[in-house]
Amino acid sequence: MQRTALYEEHLTLGARMVDFAGWEMPVQYAGVIEEHRAVRTGAGLFDLGHMGEIRVSGPAAGAALDYALVSTPSALLVGRAQYSMIVNEVGGILDDLVVYRIADEEWLVVANASNRAVVAAALRERASGSATVVDESDSTSMIAIQGVTSAEILASLIAEEERVAFHALRNYSVATMHLEVSGAAITALIARTGYTGEVGYEIYVENAHAVALWRGLLAAGSTISNGTPFQAIGLGARDTLRLEAGMPLYGNELREELTPFDVGLGRVVKLDTPRRFVGGEALTARAARGERFGRTLVGIRVTGRGIARHGYEVRRPGGVTLGRVTSGTHSPSLGYPIALADLDAGAAPFTPGEPLEVLIRGEGVAAEVTGVPFILKRSTEGRAHAAHQQGG
Repeated sequence: MQRTALYEEHLTLGARMVDFAGWEMPVQYAGVIEEHRAVRTGAGLFDLGHMGEIRVSGPAAGAALDYALVSTPSALLVGRAQYSMIVNEVGGILDDLVVYRIADEEWLVVANASNRAVVAAALRERASGSATVVDESDSTSMIAIQGVTSAEILASLIAEEERVAFHALRNYSVATMHLEVSGAAITALIARTGYTGEVGYEIYVENAHAVALWRGLLAAGSTISNGTPFQAIGLGARDTLRLEAGMPLYGNELREELTPFDVGLGRVVKLDTPRRFVGGEALTARAARGERFGRTLVGIRVTGRGIARHGYEVRRPGGVTLGRVTSGTHSPSLGYPIALADLDAGAAPFTPGEPLEVLIRGEGVAAEVTGVPFILKRSTEGRAHAAHQQGG
């Protein structure tokens, strides 16, 4: 398995490590519920060094990305970001992405860990030499700080002359800034984005600076959190946080057999431009005919006893199977089980409060359709898919 630059730091903190997409990653430190609540009430620190970072540059880079993705990255202003997707020729989702425009002729595409090689290869093929595509994943660390006190904690490390600009960062904005950690200056790309539904930031640095930055943020958080919780957060709480915020995960809610329209994310697809893009003809035809692949993503609250886990069948009470749960958990914030389910679009509409059943250990357990997100977002952070309401 691969390891991030912070692997030894996780061991020092007593993390329980697991295999995630071929990476040895921390699933929890103090415990999933405690870590989840820390982010909702204070702040938490995440190692996202397994994610993919792909730089696309050159005079034709914007046009190349417009052709490669379902959105129009060329329309971004420098210092702004957008949620996007890359699809195959028939519109099936290969990955969901965040795209940052970091200079006039330079963009950074952030992919999920399990798909970074696929995305990098597809971008190279679709650019056809018109732009430079460099996979910088192996040399880049990504650290996220999320939660209501995250801005104050991170600001304490920002160079004093840049703090006003830091506090001016809007949602889905990005800037190169300088951090002062243990007397040393670290250059970082700081984005006001996240995957938790809380205000937060994602910080990109060279691997050589990852440990110093991680330790600096932990130290700052311990003194600036103003009595609210602050701690390192594992993948377990990251999953419960993103699910409460209604954010889909590739491999669960998103997969190649589905189009963006099948998961409530058709708004990401920019069909109102004259450009051509891979998968565009198929998606345009389906949109014009109102066709889907036959699926729709629905939020569920379990009202009976049990937790709806991935793969469990969902049906109307006593009826035929409508589909399966894609993600499910007991919500630490709400105090009851929640889930997202991939259901038959032909049986729609699914209205809030409508009764359903989830087969848990072979028994039908009462559930109901609910709105997504499951919790009101504390900010407009998160990936824009948090609005389908959405990573990853």
